[in-house]
Amino acid sequence: MSMSTTYLELSEDGGGAHKFYEVTVDGTTVRVRYGRIGAAGQLKTQQFPSVEKARAAAAKKVGEKVRKGYAAAVPGGRAARSVTRRQVSSAPSTARSVAPVLWRFRTDAAAFGIHIDEDRCWVGNQSGDVFTLGHDGEVLARYRLPDGVKCLVADDFWIYAGCDDGTVYDLSSKLPFAAYEIATDVDIFWLDIHEGVLNVADRQGGLTVIDHEDEFQWSRKSTGDHAWMVRRDDRAVYHGHGGGVTAYAPDGSGELWHTGTRGAVLFGWQEDRSVYAGTDRRVVQRLSKDTGRVEATYSCDSVVYSCATAPGGRYVFAGDSSSSVYCFAEDGTRLWKLGTGAGSALSMQYRDEKLYIVTTDGSLACIDAGEAAIADAQRGTVPTARDIKSAAGTPTYTPARTAEAVELVTAVPAGGVVVECVREGSRLRMRVSTAGYDPNWNVQFPRHIREAGARYVVDALHASAGGFYRVQGEIRRLG
Repeated sequence: MSMSTTYLELSEDGGGAHKFYEVTVDGTTVRVRYGRIGAAGQLKTQQFPSVEKARAAAAKKVGEKVRKGYAAAVPGGRAARSVTRRQVSSAPSTARSVAPVLWRFRTDAAAFGIHIDEDRCWVGNQSGDVFTLGHDGEVLARYRLPDGVKCLVADDFWIYAGCDDGTVYDLSSKLPFAAYEIATDVDIFWLDIHEGVLNVADRQGGLTVIDHEDEFQWSRKSTGDHAWMVRRDDRAVYHGHGGGVTAYAPDGSGELWHTGTRGAVLFGWQEDRSVYAGTDRRVVQRLSKDTGRVEATYSCDSVVYSCATAPGGRYVFAGDSSSSVYCFAEDGTRLWKLGTGAGSALSMQYRDEKLYIVTTDGSLACIDAGEAAIADAQRGTVPTARDIKSAAGTPTYTPARTAEAVELVTAVPAGGVVVECVREGSRLRMRVSTAGYDPNWNVQFPRHIREAGARYVVDALHASAGGFYRVQGEIRRLG
């Protein structure tokens, strides 16, 4: 039986779309591969009852893409566009004293991603590595993702990694999976997730909002480019870019306020009542979430790469391009400035009197930010930092890229939850068939392994406030 393949590309000038779409018909099987030109892309497979129906479905898919501007091309004829990687420099600190670093773990590549929760510390770097460590520095696990990690964000106790390949991976389970696939012409700079809704800030200064089913909701283009900040709560989406900070209504119905900041925004943080913008003009500015009014300014000595706060904004921390970290009182008074001893802090988080930073030299460092430790550091007395090593036997996890990579089981294990893939119009939806769950709720589930009629077993499902289920634990296919 003959096999036929149609390969299309859409490439626009000026940094627009640069993507491919390939359809292969092999008997009654239709395989669709799509993504950024030059990348392996995502693969979806669909079975049809006859060869004729498979060919008709393929022709329909090709026709839809041609009407959108795709044209026949030769694979490899166009080169991949380079992904924007944040270009940062790091100078030695001018502080007279070094911060009291308790322990340091080097990941071997510049690190932007950090998340600190009650049990673990997470760090993600530009090589696509994500490590989890205990609060004592013990390395617990490693996730190997296909491309550089731009940021790590949490939504309740789910952890997500936004990568340079345009995919957002859920790292909450043993096997990471692609939870969201951003449009191939969107160059991710930063992410935030709130109740399953993904908010993406990009190179062009755009903001894209995607729901828990990986379906586009709305987008906006702000007045500035290079949007390195996005934060979200129930009231608004706060978008920081080259022209300041803009707040939008969560449903995309309009702009709530816009504030021009002192310099382009390079990082953002939020508390209940305020958002914080670190800028290239050496300041962190605190803005009211209600009005956008600048409430306080925290002055540093170099470009601000990152910022964070103690709960409620009681203290404000900043990291600059000269390998220094700062602490300010809520009103803007500078309390201290110390060298990191590990490069410039590209992101940071405060928890339980500890300041955790990830740096230009790829380190995750835990700094004692208690008053006594800082006072000792200012007098030149600091502890000897423990250099943490990753054990040879550290478990390493990689995402399943195809349906065939998912383990097949013939029976539901004890406590397992069964979900099945059903077709609703042109969409493939996941529904729960195990008793005790609402069968009408959708399940956040990796798109690239969905097949109509297939059933899967997961370890557990958790109800989200947004009215859908999230997977916890391993995903297996029920044969």
